[in-house]
Amino acid sequence: MDTPHIPVLLDAVIDAFSIGDGGVMVDCTLGFGGHSQALLEANPNMQLVGCDRDAEAIAFSKKRLEPFKDRVQIVHGPFSNLLKQIDTLKVRGILADIGLSSLQIDKPSRGFSLDSPVLDMRMDNRSSLSAYEVVNFYSKEALGEILREYGELHEWQSIAQKIVKAREISPLKSAKELARLVGTRSRHGRKVSTATLVFQAIRIEVNDELGELSSLLRQIEEAGLKNCRVGIITFHSLEDRMVKRAFKAWQESCICPPFALRCECGNNHALGKINTKKPITASEAELKINSRASSAKLRLFDIIG
Repeated sequence: MDTPHIPVLLDAVIDAFSIGDGGVMVDCTLGFGGHSQALLEANPNMQLVGCDRDAEAIAFSKKRLEPFKDRVQIVHGPFSNLLKQIDTLKVRGILADIGLSSLQIDKPSRGFSLDSPVLDMRMDNRSSLSAYEVVNFYSKEALGEILREYGELHEWQSIAQKIVKAREISPLKSAKELARLVGTRSRHGRKVSTATLVFQAIRIEVNDELGELSSLLRQIEEAGLKNCRVGIITFHSLEDRMVKRAFKAWQESCICPPFALRCECGNNHALGKINTKKPITASEAELKINSRASSAKLRLFDIIG
Protein backbone atom coordinates (compact mmCIF):
# COMPACT_ATOMS: atom_id res chain seq x y z
CA MET A 1 0.00 0.00 0.00
CA ASP A 2 1.11 3.58 -0.65
CA THR A 3 2.76 5.17 2.37
CA PRO A 4 2.00 8.86 2.99
CA HIS A 5 4.75 9.32 5.58
CA ILE A 6 8.47 8.57 5.77
CA PRO A 7 9.42 7.62 9.35
CA VAL A 8 12.37 9.62 10.62
CA LEU A 9 15.58 8.10 11.99
CA LEU A 10 14.29 4.65 11.02
CA ASP A 11 17.67 2.90 10.98
CA ALA A 12 18.53 4.34 14.40
CA VAL A 13 15.18 3.21 15.81
CA ILE A 14 15.66 -0.32 14.49
CA ASP A 15 19.18 -0.44 15.94
CA ALA A 16 17.95 0.84 19.30
CA PHE A 17 15.22 -1.73 19.85
CA SER A 18 16.00 -5.44 19.69
CA ILE A 19 13.17 -7.19 21.49
CA GLY A 20 12.62 -10.94 21.60
CA ASP A 21 11.00 -13.66 23.73
CA GLY A 22 7.55 -12.11 23.43
CA GLY A 23 8.61 -8.80 24.92
CA VAL A 24 6.33 -5.83 24.33
CA MET A 25 7.23 -2.73 22.34
CA VAL A 26 5.07 0.35 22.88
CA ASP A 27 4.79 2.82 20.00
CA CYS A 28 3.21 5.84 21.68
CA THR A 29 2.81 7.71 18.40
CA LEU A 30 1.79 5.07 15.88
CA GLY A 31 1.13 7.55 13.07
CA PHE A 32 1.13 5.68 9.79
CA GLY A 33 2.92 2.65 11.18
CA GLY A 34 6.34 3.10 9.62
CA HIS A 35 8.39 2.61 12.77
CA SER A 36 6.08 -0.15 14.00
CA GLN A 37 6.19 -2.13 10.77
CA ALA A 38 9.99 -1.99 10.63
CA LEU A 39 10.32 -3.04 14.28
CA LEU A 40 7.90 -5.94 13.86
CA GLU A 41 9.79 -7.14 10.79
CA ALA A 42 13.14 -6.89 12.59
CA ASN A 43 11.87 -8.62 15.76
CA PRO A 44 9.77 -11.71 14.87
CA ASN A 45 8.89 -12.44 18.51
CA MET A 46 7.98 -8.89 19.45
CA GLN A 47 4.50 -7.92 20.62
CA LEU A 48 3.54 -4.33 19.88
CA VAL A 49 1.06 -1.85 21.34
CA GLY A 50 0.51 1.17 19.12
CA CYS A 51 -1.34 4.35 20.02
CA ASP A 52 -2.48 7.46 18.18
CA ARG A 53 -5.17 10.09 18.67
CA ASP A 54 -5.58 10.69 14.93
CA ALA A 55 -8.44 8.51 13.61
CA GLU A 56 -7.11 8.70 10.06
CA ALA A 57 -3.72 7.40 11.18
CA ILE A 58 -5.35 4.60 13.17
CA ALA A 59 -7.36 3.44 10.15
CA PHE A 60 -4.30 3.48 7.91
CA SER A 61 -2.07 1.65 10.40
CA LYS A 62 -4.63 -1.08 11.01
CA LYS A 63 -4.42 -1.97 7.31
CA ARG A 64 -0.66 -1.58 7.16
CA LEU A 65 -0.04 -3.80 10.18
CA GLU A 66 -2.64 -6.41 9.20
CA PRO A 67 0.07 -9.03 8.44
CA PHE A 68 1.17 -8.76 12.09
CA LYS A 69 -2.32 -8.63 13.62
CA ASP A 70 -1.67 -11.47 16.06
CA ARG A 71 1.20 -9.47 17.53
CA VAL A 72 -0.36 -6.00 17.48
CA GLN A 73 -2.77 -4.10 19.71
CA ILE A 74 -3.88 -0.64 18.55
CA VAL A 75 -5.29 2.00 20.89
CA HIS A 76 -7.10 5.15 19.72
CA GLY A 77 -6.38 7.99 22.12
CA PRO A 78 -3.67 10.30 23.48
CA PHE A 79 -0.35 8.73 24.35
CA SER A 80 -0.37 10.49 27.71
CA ASN A 81 -2.82 7.85 29.02
CA LEU A 82 -1.42 4.80 27.25
CA LEU A 83 0.69 3.21 29.97
CA LYS A 84 -2.29 3.28 32.33
CA GLN A 85 -4.20 1.03 29.92
CA ILE A 86 -1.68 -1.77 29.41
CA ASP A 87 0.23 -4.34 31.45
CA THR A 88 3.75 -2.91 31.72
CA LEU A 89 5.42 -6.02 33.18
CA LYS A 90 6.61 -7.24 29.76
CA VAL A 91 7.30 -3.85 28.20
CA ARG A 92 10.89 -3.79 26.96
CA GLY A 93 10.76 -0.75 24.71
CA ILE A 94 8.90 2.56 24.48
CA LEU A 95 9.10 4.82 21.44
CA ALA A 96 7.51 8.25 21.04
CA ASP A 97 7.93 10.27 17.84
CA ILE A 98 6.73 13.71 18.96
CA GLY A 99 6.05 15.24 15.57
CA LEU A 100 3.50 15.75 12.83
CA SER A 101 3.08 13.15 10.13
CA SER A 102 3.52 14.11 6.49
CA LEU A 103 -0.16 13.47 5.81
CA GLN A 104 -1.18 15.88 8.57
CA ILE A 105 1.08 18.54 7.11
CA ASP A 106 0.29 17.89 3.46
CA LYS A 107 -3.47 17.44 3.68
CA PRO A 108 -5.02 20.92 3.28
CA SER A 109 -8.18 20.05 5.23
CA ARG A 110 -6.17 19.48 8.42
CA GLY A 111 -5.05 23.12 8.59
CA PHE A 112 -1.42 22.51 9.57
CA SER A 113 0.29 23.92 6.47
CA LEU A 114 0.87 27.59 5.74
CA ASP A 115 -1.31 27.48 2.61
CA SER A 116 -4.24 25.53 4.08
CA PRO A 117 -7.75 26.91 3.39
CA VAL A 118 -8.87 26.19 6.99
CA LEU A 119 -7.74 26.99 10.52
CA ASP A 120 -7.84 23.67 12.37
CA MET A 121 -4.56 22.00 13.48
CA ARG A 122 -6.29 19.36 15.61
CA MET A 123 -4.50 16.02 15.81
CA ASP A 124 -7.73 14.56 17.19
CA ASN A 125 -10.81 15.73 15.30
CA ARG A 126 -12.91 14.92 18.36
CA SER A 127 -11.32 17.82 20.23
CA SER A 128 -13.42 20.94 20.66
CA LEU A 129 -10.49 23.39 20.52
CA SER A 130 -9.10 24.24 17.10
CA ALA A 131 -6.76 26.91 15.75
CA TYR A 132 -9.81 28.93 14.70
CA GLU A 133 -10.88 29.40 18.34
CA VAL A 134 -7.34 30.21 19.49
CA VAL A 135 -6.73 32.80 16.76
CA ASN A 136 -10.14 34.46 16.87
CA PHE A 137 -11.21 34.27 20.51
CA TYR A 138 -8.12 34.20 22.74
CA SER A 139 -7.29 37.54 24.35
CA LYS A 140 -4.31 39.52 23.11
CA GLU A 141 -2.49 38.64 26.35
CA ALA A 142 -3.19 34.91 26.00
CA LEU A 143 -2.11 34.94 22.34
CA GLY A 144 1.07 36.76 23.26
CA GLU A 145 1.92 34.25 25.97
CA ILE A 146 1.47 31.35 23.55
CA LEU A 147 3.65 33.00 20.91
CA ARG A 148 6.35 33.78 23.46
CA GLU A 149 6.37 30.44 25.25
CA TYR A 150 5.61 27.99 22.45
CA GLY A 151 6.95 29.87 19.42
CA GLU A 152 9.88 31.52 21.20
CA LEU A 153 9.20 34.60 19.10
CA HIS A 154 10.97 37.88 19.89
CA GLU A 155 8.16 39.93 18.35
CA TRP A 156 5.33 38.14 20.16
CA GLN A 157 3.63 41.33 21.32
CA SER A 158 3.42 42.93 17.88
CA ILE A 159 2.20 39.69 16.28
CA ALA A 160 -0.53 39.26 18.88
CA GLN A 161 -1.58 42.87 18.32
CA LYS A 162 -1.64 42.33 14.54
CA ILE A 163 -3.87 39.27 14.87
CA VAL A 164 -6.30 41.00 17.23
CA LYS A 165 -6.52 44.06 15.00
CA ALA A 166 -7.20 41.94 11.90
CA ARG A 167 -9.90 39.81 13.52
CA GLU A 168 -11.76 42.91 14.71
CA ILE A 169 -12.48 43.63 11.06
CA SER A 170 -13.26 40.03 10.10
CA PRO A 171 -12.52 36.61 11.68
CA LEU A 172 -9.45 34.85 10.30
CA LYS A 173 -10.73 31.73 8.60
CA SER A 174 -7.75 30.11 6.91
CA ALA A 175 -4.17 29.19 7.71
CA LYS A 176 -3.15 30.88 4.47
CA GLU A 177 -4.70 34.14 5.64
CA LEU A 178 -2.94 33.90 9.01
CA ALA A 179 0.43 33.12 7.39
CA ARG A 180 0.12 36.09 5.07
CA LEU A 181 -0.78 38.34 8.01
CA VAL A 182 2.15 37.42 10.27
CA GLY A 183 4.75 37.07 7.51
CA THR A 184 6.41 34.12 5.82
CA ARG A 185 9.97 35.45 5.96
CA SER A 186 12.53 34.50 8.58
CA ARG A 187 13.82 37.22 10.91
CA HIS A 188 16.34 37.74 13.71
CA GLY A 189 18.74 35.23 12.13
CA ARG A 190 16.27 32.34 12.34
CA LYS A 191 16.25 29.54 9.80
CA VAL A 192 12.46 29.24 9.83
CA SER A 193 9.83 31.83 8.99
CA THR A 194 7.80 33.84 11.48
CA ALA A 195 4.65 32.11 10.23
CA THR A 196 6.15 28.67 10.88
CA LEU A 197 6.87 29.59 14.50
CA VAL A 198 3.42 31.14 14.92
CA PHE A 199 1.86 27.94 13.58
CA GLN A 200 4.04 25.86 15.91
CA ALA A 201 2.87 27.88 18.90
CA ILE A 202 -0.81 27.63 18.01
CA ARG A 203 -0.55 23.91 17.22
CA ILE A 204 1.10 23.20 20.57
CA GLU A 205 -1.72 25.06 22.32
CA VAL A 206 -4.49 23.33 20.35
CA ASN A 207 -3.13 19.85 21.05
CA ASP A 208 -1.59 20.47 24.50
CA GLU A 209 1.56 18.88 23.09
CA LEU A 210 3.89 19.82 25.93
CA GLY A 211 1.34 18.75 28.51
CA GLU A 212 0.98 15.40 26.74
CA LEU A 213 4.75 14.90 26.67
CA SER A 214 5.08 15.87 30.33
CA SER A 215 2.36 13.38 31.27
CA LEU A 216 4.02 10.61 29.27
CA LEU A 217 7.39 11.23 30.93
CA ARG A 218 5.76 11.18 34.35
CA GLN A 219 3.94 7.92 33.58
CA ILE A 220 7.14 6.27 32.36
CA GLU A 221 8.87 7.30 35.58
CA GLU A 222 6.07 5.93 37.76
CA ALA A 223 5.20 2.77 35.79
CA GLY A 224 7.60 0.43 37.58
CA LEU A 225 9.23 -0.62 34.31
CA LYS A 226 12.18 -3.02 34.34
CA ASN A 227 14.78 -3.65 31.65
CA CYS A 228 13.13 -1.22 29.29
CA ARG A 229 14.64 1.17 26.72
CA VAL A 230 12.90 4.50 26.18
CA GLY A 231 13.40 6.39 22.92
CA ILE A 232 11.89 9.81 22.27
CA ILE A 233 12.17 11.73 19.00
CA THR A 234 11.64 15.48 19.23
CA PHE A 235 11.50 18.20 16.59
CA HIS A 236 12.00 21.48 18.43
CA SER A 237 13.92 22.78 21.42
CA LEU A 238 10.97 22.96 23.82
CA GLU A 239 10.35 19.22 23.56
CA ASP A 240 14.02 18.29 23.50
CA ARG A 241 14.74 20.26 26.68
CA MET A 242 11.90 18.50 28.48
CA VAL A 243 13.21 15.08 27.49
CA LYS A 244 16.82 15.96 28.30
CA ARG A 245 15.86 17.24 31.77
CA ALA A 246 13.71 14.19 32.48
CA PHE A 247 16.42 11.73 31.46
CA LYS A 248 18.99 13.57 33.58
CA ALA A 249 16.66 13.45 36.60
CA TRP A 250 15.95 9.75 36.05
CA GLN A 251 19.68 9.03 36.22
CA GLU A 252 20.13 10.76 39.59
CA SER A 253 20.50 8.34 42.47
CA CYS A 254 20.32 10.98 45.22
CA ILE A 255 17.26 13.21 45.17
CA CYS A 256 18.01 15.20 48.33
CA PRO A 257 17.76 18.99 47.99
CA PRO A 258 21.03 20.75 47.06
CA PHE A 259 21.32 22.37 50.49
CA ALA A 260 21.17 19.02 52.36
CA LEU A 261 24.30 18.44 54.48
CA ARG A 262 24.21 14.70 53.86
CA CYS A 263 22.14 12.23 51.86
CA GLU A 264 18.93 11.20 53.60
CA CYS A 265 16.99 9.79 50.64
CA GLY A 266 18.73 6.42 50.51
CA ASN A 267 20.75 7.24 47.38
CA ASN A 268 18.96 4.54 45.38
CA HIS A 269 16.51 6.44 43.20
CA ALA A 270 18.13 6.14 39.76
CA LEU A 271 15.82 4.54 37.19
CA GLY A 272 18.75 3.63 34.96
CA LYS A 273 21.17 5.49 32.72
CA ILE A 274 21.21 7.77 29.71
CA ASN A 275 22.16 5.82 26.59
CA THR A 276 22.85 8.81 24.32
CA LYS A 277 25.11 11.59 25.61
CA LYS A 278 24.21 13.53 22.48
CA PRO A 279 20.98 13.04 20.54
CA ILE A 280 20.99 10.93 17.40
CA THR A 281 20.24 13.01 14.30
CA ALA A 282 19.58 12.27 10.64
CA SER A 283 22.43 11.24 8.36
CA GLU A 284 23.19 13.07 5.12
CA ALA A 285 21.75 10.11 3.22
CA GLU A 286 18.44 10.37 5.09
CA LEU A 287 18.24 14.12 4.64
CA LYS A 288 18.53 13.68 0.88
CA ILE A 289 15.30 11.67 0.80
CA ASN A 290 13.49 13.29 3.72
CA SER A 291 14.29 16.94 4.48
CA ARG A 292 11.71 16.94 7.28
CA ALA A 293 14.13 14.83 9.34
CA SER A 294 16.53 17.77 9.63
CA SER A 295 15.30 18.84 13.07
CA ALA A 296 14.66 15.34 14.47
CA LYS A 297 16.57 14.30 17.61
CA LEU A 298 16.42 10.85 19.19
CA ARG A 299 17.39 10.43 22.84
CA LEU A 300 17.58 7.01 24.52
CA PHE A 301 17.36 6.02 28.18
CA ASP A 302 17.79 2.52 29.62
CA ILE A 303 15.58 1.71 32.61
CA ILE A 304 17.28 -1.02 34.58
CA GLY A 305 14.84 -1.77 37.39
